[in-house]
Amino acid sequence: MNYEDQDLSKVRVAVLGAGKMGGILLQAFLKQQLFAPDQLLATVAHADRAAVLSTQWGIEVSTDNLATARQADIILLGVKPFQIPDLVAQIRPALSPEKVLISFAASVKTGAIEEAAGMEIPVVRAMPNTPSMLGAGISALCRGRYVSPAQLEMATRIFETVGRTVTVDEKHMDAVTGLSASGPAFIYIILESLAEAGVKVGLPRDIATLLAAQTTFGSARMVLETGYHPALLKDAVTTPAGCTIDGILELEEGGLRVTLIKAVMRAAQRAKELAAG
Repeated sequence: MNYEDQDLSKVRVAVLGAGKMGGILLQAFLKQQLFAPDQLLATVAHADRAAVLSTQWGIEVSTDNLATARQADIILLGVKPFQIPDLVAQIRPALSPEKVLISFAASVKTGAIEEAAGMEIPVVRAMPNTPSMLGAGISALCRGRYVSPAQLEMATRIFETVGRTVTVDEKHMDAVTGLSASGPAFIYIILESLAEAGVKVGLPRDIATLLAAQTTFGSARMVLETGYHPALLKDAVTTPAGCTIDGILELEEGGLRVTLIKAVMRAAQRAKELAAG
């Protein structure tokens, strides 16, 4: 498949192991009309699930990874990290250097996938996160040894359907996993705590949750759209001898910064371990 003209209408895409993230991507492809339904294929482990998803999404869903891979130009690997080597070995007869493999399995290196394929095949490694469900995700991509600029651009366009993208060196991918892939869970805990605090100081729970969620959302947008450093934006809120500085003092005393840094460090370390199963 020649990607130089970036004509997506002739590309067939398969998601092998269409679980949570694979399903998010497939639905985004359809919603944004990046690919037509007849260009998309997927596999799941169980036939009854395949039938349900095929009806729900309007695409071909089966349990046969090899047959599905034979039909695809771009193959997304959506299984768990420890399952990647077996999956690639299973579909190896369907692979060729003209196809592109895109893996979003945490911690599995492009070199390991190339080795399992047994050929000089283009491999792109991606790490999206769950806000991709709403098109508000962030996906980090890195390229294997045999990926052309046009193929990387194709992969970037695929993940832009679910949010923003960044391209990083592969050595940074475990750190990406610890920060942006695990990060939503950390933010939800912060958001939940803010809402609980609202209840503690007398707000109805639904109002407290809305205030906490919209405040989190708006603060993130301020960073993204102004380009200002978070510390500068924090200082703009923090007036001399005001309410906010008292609250910040409590955060510092409670070690919030160090705790969040250590959470990302621990999640990144765990990402390094995942490929071993």
